Amino acid sequence: MTKAFKGVWRSYGVIALGCLVVAISMNLFLIPYKLAPGGISGLATVIYYVTNGKIPVGTLMLIFNIPLFLSGYKSRGRAFFIRSLYGAVLLSLMVDGTYHFFQRLINEYLIMFDESMAVPDLLLNGIVGGLIMGFGLGIILKENATTGGTDLAAAILKKLSPRFSFGQYLMFLDGLVLLFAMIAFRSVKLGLYAAISLYISSKTIDTYLEGLNFAKSLLIISDKSDEIARRLLYDVDRGVTGLKGMGMYSGRDKTVLLCVVKREEIPMVKGIVKDCDSNAFVLLIDVREVLGEGFLPLTSHEEHS
Repeated sequence: MTKAFKGVWRSYGVIALGCLVVAISMNLFLIPYKLAPGGISGLATVIYYVTNGKIPVGTLMLIFNIPLFLSGYKSRGRAFFIRSLYGAVLLSLMVDGTYHFFQRLINEYLIMFDESMAVPDLLLNGIVGGLIMGFGLGIILKENATTGGTDLAAAILKKLSPRFSFGQYLMFLDGLVLLFAMIAFRSVKLGLYAAISLYISSKTIDTYLEGLNFAKSLLIISDKSDEIARRLLYDVDRGVTGLKGMGMYSGRDKTVLLCVVKREEIPMVKGIVKDCDSNAFVLLIDVREVLGEGFLPLTSHEEHS
């Protein structure tokens, strides 16, 4: 079996794992409590309850996704289409296949273990459900796939009408689903809890895809850049890069220092700059992930991506 072939099988296995995680979040924390956090899954949840459960949520998700996949096939490429179709079909099967199992788990075991679960905490369910769903979707997205949904619909709308951004279309579509849920369930509270779940899910996806290795990038502009750079190199043990710049008001050449440090090193760096030049100009920029010497090794990141 070739390395490339093994990689494909591994990727499809990871997508399956992500689908399972999403199915668990939906069946254990969201669907049973009428929480519809946007997207195709949220729309399917609303339709499921409006039709008194005649059509399962997973089946509805697949029905809604089919026209989206057909519309977006050309714009996203064959490989992406196959992976995403696989993810969408598998997620639908998992949601329908595990729904009754989780219903039984809730009603017969969890409530018996903890009687307070007989009265669900919608806020807690929305938070935990959104967190787990975001983690599962992040796993899928990292494998260059999706499960369909409003992100695909937003991409299609963006292509048809570039007047608005992808994010604006996505916000509009998810907002429509939340509004529909409020009207269908006649509950503003359920819609607000679903909105919290949607927000947590999106933030969890971002965190998973971009990493937890937060750091700060500093740009330091000072007439004493050499002294500051020397202190950063030896006192903080961080690499420093000098960028050539020019003060547009003074017309003088300046060396702009670029340095990336961990969060706990920021007070020390500020103290060094203040000691060397109290008139220095310092910019602190959030960095989501840093790869290289002194941070995460680049090779280990490649192995996990």
